[in-house]
Amino acid sequence: MNNQPFLLQPCGKDYLWGGTRLRDDFSKNIDITPFAESWECSTHPDGQSMAATGIHKGKMLGDVLKEHPEYLGTHPSDEYGIPILIKFIDAKKNLSVQVHPDDAYAREFENGQLGKTEMWYVLDAAPGAQLVYGFHRDLTKDMLRKCAEDGSIESYLQKVDIHKNDVFLVTPGTVHAIGAGALIAEIQESSNLTYRLYDYNRTDKNGKKRELHIDKALQVANLKSTGAPRQPMRVLKYKPGYASELLCRCRYFQVERLLINTERLRSMYSFRTEDNSFMVLVCIDGCGVVFAQGGESINFFKGDTIFIPADSAEITIHGQAQFLKVNC
Repeated sequence: MNNQPFLLQPCGKDYLWGGTRLRDDFSKNIDITPFAESWECSTHPDGQSMAATGIHKGKMLGDVLKEHPEYLGTHPSDEYGIPILIKFIDAKKNLSVQVHPDDAYAREFENGQLGKTEMWYVLDAAPGAQLVYGFHRDLTKDMLRKCAEDGSIESYLQKVDIHKNDVFLVTPGTVHAIGAGALIAEIQESSNLTYRLYDYNRTDKNGKKRELHIDKALQVANLKSTGAPRQPMRVLKYKPGYASELLCRCRYFQVERLLINTERLRSMYSFRTEDNSFMVLVCIDGCGVVFAQGGESINFFKGDTIFIPADSAEITIHGQAQFLKVNC
C-alpha cells in the first residue's frame, strides 16, 4: 500500500529573534544561526518540508502530494498542496508586532494567496514570558500609524502572561506578537503573509532595519480593544493506553493533544485516517514506534513530525509520548 505514514524533514528559518532551542531541545540538525523556526509540515513555496522515510524519502512534500493527491483526502487543498503549515518557533527575543490578513483580503490584494489564521500551543515559557494580543483600548487608524512610527505603540498593546500548555487562537486582524522566552508549536493556514507594524528599531545581520508594512496593516488590523484571551475548556478523555483532549477547532484545522502510554499494555493505541482528511502527528515529548499495516515501522522522538495520508492503513503506536494531532 502507498498510503503509509512517513517522517518529515523540516525547513529551517534564521530570523534575527531566534535562538538554539530547536537544536538543543528537539535535535533539529539544521546548521543555521539563529535558528528561529522549523517548518515541520509545509508545501508553501517559501519553505517546504521533505519526506524523510518510506518510499517517498528525499522528495519534497509538495511533489509527493502532486503525485498522490489522494493523500490529502476530499478536504479542499491549497494551490500549493497541503492547506496548513505546522512549525516550531523559538523566540529568544521578541517577535515583531504584526498582523495577518484574512482570506478575502489576501485573495484580492496578494495575488490570490491565503490569509492567516493560526493557533499557538505553548511548549515552554520562561518566567515572565508574555505575548501581545490586540490592544487594551480603541485606536483610530491615525493613532495607530503615529504610534507605530514613533515607537509608542508598546503602551497600547495588551500583554498576556503565558505558561506551558497554554493555547491561543489568533484570528486575522488581531495585532499580536510572541514574546521572548516562548517555545511555541504553531498550526496555521498555509500562508506566509505578515504585515509588520513595529520591530523595536532592530537591525538585521547586515545592519538594516527590517521592512515595515504599516499601510497594509492599517487596512486589516482590528483597532478595537480586545478582551484578554481565555484558555479554552479542555477535558482529558482517558482510554486504555492513551488520553486525548481537544485544543482547537476552527474552519481550517482541528488540533488535539494526544498522550500515549502503552509501555505496560499488550494492546497498543491504533487508528486509521478517514478518506476525507490526512493527519499530522507532531511529537512534543517522549518517543516510541509507529507501525503501519503492510509497511515498515518508524521510530520517532521528541520533535519529530509524522504525515499520515488520508484513508491510511491501520496505524499502531507504541511508547510513551505526547503528540499534537492535526487534521482538516
